[in-house]
Amino acid sequence: MRSIEHFIGGQTVVGTSGRHNDVFDPNSGQVQAKVSLANAAELDRAVRNAAEAQPAWAAVNPQRRARVMFEFVRLLNVHKQELAELLASEHGKVVSDAHGDVLRGLEVIEFACGIPHLLKGEYTQGAGPRIDVYSAMQPLGVVAGVTPFNFPAMIPMWMFGPAIATGNAFILKPSERDPSVPVRLAELMIEAGLPPGILNVVHGDKEIVDAIVAHPTIKAVSFVGSSDVAQSVYAAGAAHGKRVQCMGGAKNHGIVLPDADLDQVVADLMGAAYGSAGERCMALPVVVPVGEATAEALRAKLLPAIAALQVGVSGNPDAHYGPVVSAAHKARIEGYIQLGVDEGAELVVDGRGLKVPGHEGGFFLAPTLFDHVKPTMKTYQDEIFGPVLQIVRAHSFEEALALPSQHPYGNGVSIFTRSGDAAREFADRVEVGMVGINVPIPVPVAYHSFGGWKRSGFADLNQYGMDGVRFYTRTKTVTQRWPRGGEAIEQSFVIPTL
Repeated sequence: MRSIEHFIGGQTVVGTSGRHNDVFDPNSGQVQAKVSLANAAELDRAVRNAAEAQPAWAAVNPQRRARVMFEFVRLLNVHKQELAELLASEHGKVVSDAHGDVLRGLEVIEFACGIPHLLKGEYTQGAGPRIDVYSAMQPLGVVAGVTPFNFPAMIPMWMFGPAIATGNAFILKPSERDPSVPVRLAELMIEAGLPPGILNVVHGDKEIVDAIVAHPTIKAVSFVGSSDVAQSVYAAGAAHGKRVQCMGGAKNHGIVLPDADLDQVVADLMGAAYGSAGERCMALPVVVPVGEATAEALRAKLLPAIAALQVGVSGNPDAHYGPVVSAAHKARIEGYIQLGVDEGAELVVDGRGLKVPGHEGGFFLAPTLFDHVKPTMKTYQDEIFGPVLQIVRAHSFEEALALPSQHPYGNGVSIFTRSGDAAREFADRVEVGMVGINVPIPVPVAYHSFGGWKRSGFADLNQYGMDGVRFYTRTKTVTQRWPRGGEAIEQSFVIPTL
């Protein structure tokens, strides 16, 4: 049985807590490895190691830190197939999709390669008589990230890329469901020239998350996961005086206006709703056709497209998506499908009961489609996080606009239309953090920032981009004067003015 251990100080450290978690192969349903779960003492060891290494790393000039990032990019490209296969084996997504997981994280590392420019700060000469003012963006020290199972490569790199480039040491607590890729990323960072201790990986569950939030040396915590836990971590982190960014769940909508290209909409929905078995916070699980004619035409086109989808093992190059991550998550999704039936929605396509030949124990679900879903239904209000698409019919543009705006989640939304006027009005008025116009999964590129509104984001600063640089630094502003010798010195008892 393979054992997955912590990575501290540039080397593998065997866990001492005596606690472990099973790591499954979602394709077979069998346990393929065990991962050690840390306790507070093991976390403290990792934090002390990071705290010892961080001052010297912060003293390295940004250009040399950038060179480590450039080398890491090179190594990611060399090892991307290995990383994608390893990721797919523990998560369940198909290898081609796993490549996307790696590459979208790599893009953030590429952004971090520009850290010498990003940290330049501001300077004003002559702000007053012989007075200059300048600002510097300085690292916080030791920071931490807690990442989810659904993107075990991308989201860790979202966090540790900007954090390390700005001069911090980073403690990564990845998901215990698919922990191998984060460890491999840390190994590659060491190979790229990162000093030991600047990126430590500590595995764990709720116990270790609570310890991270409470540890006095950790100055900032970044979190991605469910909204309830995000809100809890945000509140606890703030109570401990930490800087915190917490990204939660989602229920993204796709608004389809009558003038939309329905063939393109259906093609986009297949990937956005069912890709990665729906286990994406930027998936598109709700489609809102405007008008009955649009709804009927869209439904008619959806049915053959769904029937053509192929579900298979992660290594099958013909499969559109693979299994979900665990038996418990599969049962949860199936429970929501039954709840949708009980609530009165029309179950048009039932994805339960799928068996992949030769992999009967795998955690597979075929695509599911509901129609006539109502906003009052729990299955609409909750994030299902599986291959389930719901049709919510709207009679007008205003009704369609209100649905994502009034929903408790506000991560992403898309509108499909040929009307620039309608698209612009929708983008201006919708109360959601990320908007796509004829783009089904509007994840911003690495030099912008990722972040939702309402219960999708508990933070003042978003992930990556310039918000990531700001999150992992604090600004120091210096006002300096160099008086000329021999001049008369006057005392003043009032606040200085210019």
